Amino acid sequence: MTIRIAVFDAYGTLFDVAAAARRAAAEPGGAALAEHWQSLAAIWRDKQVQYTWHRAITGAHTDFWQVTCDSLDYALEATGLLGNAALRDRLLALYRELDAYPEVPEMLARLREAGMQTAILSNGAPGMLADAVNSAGIGDSLDAVLSVEEVGVFKPDARVYDLVGKHFPGDRAEVLFVSSNGWDAAGASGYGFTTAWVNRMGLPMERLPWTPQHVLADLTPIPDLATGT
Repeated sequence: MTIRIAVFDAYGTLFDVAAAARRAAAEPGGAALAEHWQSLAAIWRDKQVQYTWHRAITGAHTDFWQVTCDSLDYALEATGLLGNAALRDRLLALYRELDAYPEVPEMLARLREAGMQTAILSNGAPGMLADAVNSAGIGDSLDAVLSVEEVGVFKPDARVYDLVGKHFPGDRAEVLFVSSNGWDAAGASGYGFTTAWVNRMGLPMERLPWTPQHVLADLTPIPDLATGT
């Protein structure tokens, strides 16, 4: 079936979630973070994902900004940096202007040139997503930025994936859903989307009921994959 719409997860897929810690460590006054930034970034991200799953399962929803703050506090304590208020504030500020991966602007531009509709579907809160999109300068390359806050539950709940059909009516298989999270790509595959897992770290395939149809090292092949060229 022909792909009409390319839908992207945001954090870790379009935006480099390690960028906030990396940039803060390189700034003047970042010496306390310099030897810990990689560990902090990894723990921060792991806890973000874990907390969204817990809140989705228990029904204790809050927005992703609160989850981001909570998971950062855990990561700061785990790396011995809890109590450094200035560092915490700086990391949170940088998270709202994460670097896009270098191939993102050209990849999105090629999709648009091919007449493809494009969107973000993210756990992110609307304000967070707006800041990230604006900072990366990719707003003109997107038809929609969809947040789970429309339904009040995190991925991989099917109500999140339903948002795509509400904004872009059509067959689910006409949607190419792209995520750097193996569990997200698996959930979207089970939902009926055509899926691509961007496996930048060369991780093993998740042992889940569904698997993505495509596995990529980065986003560069997405336009050819979407258009069948």
